[in-house]
Amino acid sequence: MKLFGLSEKLLPLARGAQKHQALLVGHLTATDRPFTERFAGAQHLLAHHADPVTASHQAYADADHKDGHVTARSLAKLPSFHAKNLGELMAGKITSEELEPNAGIFDRYVASLTADRRARAEARRLVVAGKPVHHRKHHDATAVHDLVHSLFLVPGAGPHPGLPGNYLYGSLYETGHAATPWAINVHDSDDGAAVFEASDLPAALAKLEEVLASAPFTMSELVALEFRMV
Repeated sequence: MKLFGLSEKLLPLARGAQKHQALLVGHLTATDRPFTERFAGAQHLLAHHADPVTASHQAYADADHKDGHVTARSLAKLPSFHAKNLGELMAGKITSEELEPNAGIFDRYVASLTADRRARAEARRLVVAGKPVHHRKHHDATAVHDLVHSLFLVPGAGPHPGLPGNYLYGSLYETGHAATPWAINVHDSDDGAAVFEASDLPAALAKLEEVLASAPFTMSELVALEFRMV
């Protein structure tokens, strides 16, 4: 397997990855030991697959041009999108229910696109961001817990091209299953998907940190981060 974007992150100093990681997770810095240890572990898993130079020039189907291609090097310049207060959740300052709504995350993604791509992106809003969550109450006024489903978008490709702008989308979400109550999924524009299931929220957040810091990538590479393709 040839590496796409993940291998480019194997040179964090050369790529300025420390700054990128800090932007992604807010409160984290390059000296935060738990994060750097997890990221180093991801690097170790990925390092043997291919050299960064070869990977950075690897070409993949372009979501914006039929029969066109895009390289990992070009995608590495793109931003990722997730809840603005994700760092606060990781720091334990807020609950998962207080995360920025998916609509706001999707709005920022659409705004980043060139004008000619925004209409195609908006056409995918319901599929990608879902319907707005309205907090419900029982007849006795007690609140009903809605399962958390927090959107993120990262540059990359899957078995099929990504969304306009060459983005994969995914979510951190509650499954409702006792054994693995939290999970992360990643999708391309069609039926390609990868899933990671976690025993608790801290484990899911740790894996999400790795995913965000590793973009851009091809979905098949997520197997090295313990995802399974579905």
